[in-house]
Amino acid sequence: MTSLPTPIFIPGLVCTADLFAAQRAGLVHPVAPLVADTLRRDSLADMAGAALDMVDGPVVPVGLSMGGYVALEMARLAPERIAGLALLNTAYGTDGPDKRQQRLATIEMAKSDRFRGVTRHLMKSFLSPAAMADEALVARVIAMAEAVGRENFILQQQAILNRRDQSDTLRRLAVPALVLCGSLDTLTPPDISRQMAALAPQAELVILDEVGHLSTMEAPDRVTAHLNAYLARLDV
Repeated sequence: MTSLPTPIFIPGLVCTADLFAAQRAGLVHPVAPLVADTLRRDSLADMAGAALDMVDGPVVPVGLSMGGYVALEMARLAPERIAGLALLNTAYGTDGPDKRQQRLATIEMAKSDRFRGVTRHLMKSFLSPAAMADEALVARVIAMAEAVGRENFILQQQAILNRRDQSDTLRRLAVPALVLCGSLDTLTPPDISRQMAALAPQAELVILDEVGHLSTMEAPDRVTAHLNAYLARLDV
């Protein structure tokens, strides 16, 4: 790849660009980052295609949680466009029966117009116990969910339910990957990140101590530092 790659931040479930506010502000890279639009689509492939269409040339997808699923789908669909891949607090497989039932239950809650209840139900999975005590941080997470809204929440959950196993995508990855997770992440536990790092031929694994699922908001400076170091190592 001859041109410099464009970092594309991809938000997770019920998250907006605010998920990456600190990273976008602190990123040290010659090309300004973009933020993918994950709304109004019920397919990860559609989200991935839209992200790839944002710019010509090489990209570095940076996805958290559902955003990581989209990033992997981008790598599957257009491996020649991928200059690097940052997978934050995410997974690579499909849901088991119990997890599928949980997702279906939250969809039904949202359909019954109890979306604020869904947000507060998910909050303890999104944030570590210490972060839950940060009222300003909790308010930001709630604000993101309200901005995404009930209809988009349902579409995103449907997209996640229908995702594919990306083991082969990781095995075939021909570029360096950053795999990062919080040690207190209960939604995508560190063992899943360890498995992803073992599958990808050129992966760097980072586990942040005492951090939950929304690592970019809980530990903004640490995540930004790791992203900057990763981008600096890419052979561009």
